[in-house]
Formats: sequence, structure tokens, C-alpha cells
Amino acid sequence: MTHGHFNTPTPRNEPVRDYAPGAPERASLKRALEAMASDTIEVPLIIGGEEVRTGNTAPMVMPHDHGHQLGVFHQAGITEVERAVEAAERARPDWERMPWEERAAIFLRAGELLASTWRDRLNASTMLGQSKTAHQAEIDAACELIDFFRFNVHYAERLYAEQPESSPGTWNRLEHRPLDGFVFAVTPFNFTSIAGNLPTAPALMGNTCLWKPASTSVYSNWFLMKMFEEAGLPPGVINFLPGRGAQVGDPVLASSRFGGVHFTGSTAVFRGMWKTMADNMSSYGQYPRIVGETGGKDFVLAHASAEPQSLAIALLRGAFEYQGQKCSAASRAYVPKSLWGDVKDRLAAELAEVRMGDVRDFRNFLGAVIDKSSFTKLSDAIEAAKASPDADVILGGECDSGTGWFVQPTVIEARDPLYDTMKTELFGPVLTVHVYDDAKFEETLDLCDTTAEYALTGAIFANDRAAVRRATDALRFTAGNFYVNDKPTGAVVGQQPFGGSRASGTNDKAGSILNLLRWVSPRTIKETFVPPTDWRYPFLDEE
Repeated sequence: MTHGHFNTPTPRNEPVRDYAPGAPERASLKRALEAMASDTIEVPLIIGGEEVRTGNTAPMVMPHDHGHQLGVFHQAGITEVERAVEAAERARPDWERMPWEERAAIFLRAGELLASTWRDRLNASTMLGQSKTAHQAEIDAACELIDFFRFNVHYAERLYAEQPESSPGTWNRLEHRPLDGFVFAVTPFNFTSIAGNLPTAPALMGNTCLWKPASTSVYSNWFLMKMFEEAGLPPGVINFLPGRGAQVGDPVLASSRFGGVHFTGSTAVFRGMWKTMADNMSSYGQYPRIVGETGGKDFVLAHASAEPQSLAIALLRGAFEYQGQKCSAASRAYVPKSLWGDVKDRLAAELAEVRMGDVRDFRNFLGAVIDKSSFTKLSDAIEAAKASPDADVILGGECDSGTGWFVQPTVIEARDPLYDTMKTELFGPVLTVHVYDDAKFEETLDLCDTTAEYALTGAIFANDRAAVRRATDALRFTAGNFYVNDKPTGAVVGQQPFGGSRASGTNDKAGSILNLLRWVSPRTIKETFVPPTDWRYPFLDEE
């Protein structure tokens, strides 16, 4: 064992590569895309460091070319879950006793591997399997995940350094133990960085994990798991368990060694898990930690003083980047009547230049939505808007599933501020706008606050500082990430800790020290150097 007070490298956000024509990184990424698209792979489970094949497989396809299969993955069931729990418990003693700086070194190495030799593989697999453009893959699968690794290590150092005061003759210490049980990491399809962070943040703090990736992102997540292994992650610390939700989740939540869940996904699924945990509470050895980031119905509210061009660009990027499949995506907007004509024309002109198609063509701004279920939900909502007396589809509205699951960027104008697409999360490239009378700014603030059950992200656009201040106050509990004159997407690790409340989750702020606090169970240790030898106190003496 080494001795010393170790300082971790000062974290800095990873620079985003632009993949411009002629850039060497562009050519390198295109070579990776071509090689990986021409290959098919078989993805097993990883339990205790061993590959496990169940024979119960599901395909991995390109959303933008759903006839093109990238491979198959094996799915876990109750037998594999039980094996994974045993593997996590076997790995736990050595992992939690490992000096924190040694655990930190593994994830710092993972960050450097991703910044260099694994960058193309993670970006390309995210593009092919999740239909992200090169830019969207770069800011997600590369930069954000690199930032998670580097900043989380820095936050862990700060957390371990947090110690109590000691009075004369005593020494008080605070031990930041891992949880007394394994962590269940349930990750979504839309961000490879979230898939990487949810199991590794608890693991950094000494926990062992069972990781269930979304079925539609197993392709890229498999490469993440292999990168963790190359970085030196010991067997059993993170166990990779793709499979159907209930077949993996139910036995996990039934285990007496379940210690907590790190979740990103739908509100309905999270609520169902919470109920199951409550029903199982008496069988657990501890109260589990519950950390979840769920849905959003994120807003942009414009004041009459807003600048039209910046508002139009924020709506376009905020609503339609990555096909609107970001939990932070702008999906409802409130625009004053005095601005709407100008903003609508600008938005229409910009969208006319936006291309959609195969993400391997770098000229495309959008790819496809993730799968048939998403496509059907979105196309049904668009058709309903076309038929409704309370709404008009004013831009886009075309859907085509012939080659890929393509939904054209769509803008709905809702006369009724409580129209369905102003309230219901669609998770796709559909923006609904309600045009309000300029004099009704205060009433619109209240509408924005009360219309949807979510409270994840939101933005105010205004040049009038009094309007900015009023909106910031009135919408205080409407968004956990609030933006002034900026789109409501693009939170950066170390700069805008991410998370919301209400139906959007537990607001435990990924990308900050606050999240790591959830994965430790502190123990206070008081040592008295010279303990008393008499039970009597001075106040007992006679006058």
C-alpha cells in the first residue's frame, strides 16, 4: 500500500472536434463507420468478467436503415440476474477496500482511452446504432463521457476530503462507505454518455453494479463495457445484463442485496420501479437509494423583447437536434403574437435547408427516430394534430418508414394552450407552439408552470431584464436546468449539473458532486485518546 495525500488531475472539459471537410478526424471516423457497418457482431452478457450466451437473442439494427442488421445480443433472465448478484457480491469486498486513488485511476484511464484509441469506435457505434450525427455523437459518446470520468474523479476526491471538526483530546473522522448492497444501473438509448456514467459513478465510490442497457443501445454500450475492461475494471464490479425490462428488473428488485437504483428513462417505468421497491421494502437489508432522471416537456418562453433570429435558431436546435430525442429537448414554446409572424418565417426558412437521412452522410442534420414504436407514436400524434380543430401542422408533418424510421421536423401551432402535444411527452422532432397576446405575459408564465407535470429544462428569451427576472422567479420550480437566451439543451459536465424534479426525477444532478453523494453511506468515527476514568461530573460537587 502506498501512503500520501493524492491530488487528482484538474479536470477540464474535453474539446469538441468539428469533423469539418478535410479534417483528419473526419476521415478516421468515416473509416470506422464503414468497417463497423460492414461487420456483424454477437453481444453476450458479461457476468463476473465472463461472457455468457443465453441463446435468447434480439437484433441490433440501424434506425435509419432498419433492414441493416449490426448483429444480435443475448438477453438475460432470472438465472443470469441471480448469477450477476452473486458476482457483484463476490467482487464487493476487494473493490470497496481498494484505495480510492486506485479506483480513480481506472476511470481516469477510461477517459484517456475514450479521448484517443476508443473515440472512433464509440462515436461510430453511437451513430450506427442510435442514428446520431457525427456532431451529436461527438458531444455525447466522446466529450460528455470523458468529462464524466474526469470530473467525477475530482468530485470523489473532494467528497472524501470532507471531514468533521475535532475537539481537544479527540479525533473525529468521516468514512464515506459504499452502499450496503449492489446498485442497479438502468440506462437509456439516447445518450451513450449516460449509459457510461450511470454504472461507473457508483462504482467509483466503491459500489458494485448490475447494468441493464436499453435494448436499442446495446450496440454502443457493448463497446463501452469492453473499454471498461481494457481500463482495468476488475471482474464483477460492473455486470452487463441486456434484456427485457421486467425479465431483468423484477428479479433485481426482488434481491435482498439490492442497495439502490441509478435510472434514466421514462417516468412511467420509474414510477413502476418505485412501487415495486416499496412493496419489497421489508425484504431489503437497507433502504435503497433511488436516483432517477425521467421525462420532460421542456419549454421555451419568449417575451415580446426577444430577438427573433436567436429565438428561431434556439427553437430549431433545441427541438430538432438528435430528432428531439433528448429529455431536455424543446417540445413546447410560448411566443407573443407580435413576434410570431417573423419567428415563424425565419424558422420555416431555416428548416427548408435542414436535411434528414442516413447519418453516415455528414450533410444530414437529422437521422431517424429510434424504432418502430417511437415512429408510430409520433406519426399518430402528427395525424391527430392535422385533424384537430385546436391545432394546425404548419411545418413538416411527413413520416416515412420505408427505409428508416424518419419523422420530418414538425411544428404544430396550438390554439388551445392545453392541447395534447403541449402537455404530453412525445420524445421526437415535434415542437408545439402556442401564440399568446403580448399583454398576457403573466398569465402565460402561469400556463408554462402548470400545463405539464414535468420540471426538467426550460428557457426564457427576452432582452428586457425585468422580464427575465420575473420569469426566473415565476418558473423557479418548473425546470431543474433553466436557461436565459439559450436553448434548453446541451448541459455540460462541471458547468450545468443536470436534473429536474416533479415528474422529471429526483434532481440528483449528474455531472456534479451532488450525484456522488447518493452512492456513499457515511460512517462517523470518534476516537478519544485518553478516556475518562470517573463517572462523576464537576457539577455534582458540594458548594
